[in-house]
Amino acid sequence: MTVRIVTDSLSDLTTEHIKGLGITVIPLTVLFGHETYLDRVTITTDEFYRRLISGNVWPTSTQPAPVDFANAYDKLAGETNEILTITLSSKMSGTFQSASAGKDLMKNKKCRVEVIDSQLVALGLGLVVLAAVKEAKKGANLDKLAEFTRKALTRTHFLAYFDTLKYLAKGGRIGKAQGLLGSVLSFRPVLTVKEGEMAPVTRLRSRAAGLEYLYNSIISYKNIESVGIEHTTDPEGADTLAKRFTEAYPRVPVIRSTVSPVLGVYGGPNALAVTVLEAEGK
Repeated sequence: MTVRIVTDSLSDLTTEHIKGLGITVIPLTVLFGHETYLDRVTITTDEFYRRLISGNVWPTSTQPAPVDFANAYDKLAGETNEILTITLSSKMSGTFQSASAGKDLMKNKKCRVEVIDSQLVALGLGLVVLAAVKEAKKGANLDKLAEFTRKALTRTHFLAYFDTLKYLAKGGRIGKAQGLLGSVLSFRPVLTVKEGEMAPVTRLRSRAAGLEYLYNSIISYKNIESVGIEHTTDPEGADTLAKRFTEAYPRVPVIRSTVSPVLGVYGGPNALAVTVLEAEGK
């Protein structure tokens, strides 16, 4: 039996990937006051960002419950005896803890479940999930797949350009980038994920400089397996990056996505992010 893959909605995988590859995605929840929505299930990205920008209620988010994972595991246990779950960073959410606790709530005790804390987020997580699915389809068992996934995490490089840090700060996810809060307002920060937390990389003066920095960062890697490009409310910027890279490197797959509503709570409008997954063994 093929190992089945479970992840969370902050992997930012598209519907086409999820359905086409048989990935199980557990949604986090976004809240506007007392109104609750399942990430990408009962609220679309378009509706979320419209409310984020024009609404007067500051959104928050919450992780899935352990029982949400347990129910997914039990359902998959009818199709496989091995499940690999890959979650966003445990330093940004309690989702990893819920995924781990869900194993103890399973009714089917014969199905093995391994849970990996990616220490990443967005398509940083998503590209690793896609690589794991591809490896699982080659016939890797759970132990080999878990080892492959942990190695793939070390080949993954994530960068995000922000128009403002106020959303990260208010949401309590600013991590090691706290020191940038006192920066001159005209600067635009670029952050990465380091040891599971957001961490500063540089500060730029404009969106154009941000696009150039992200592009140059992508092409600095010489052996690229795949690239992820996503945005919150700037599809034009993401299109520009994707077109420029594809014209220069037509053989490298580019995954395009929109940042999920729950991540948008912290990213805010006009954010852009890129992920590079380096080729194995390079």
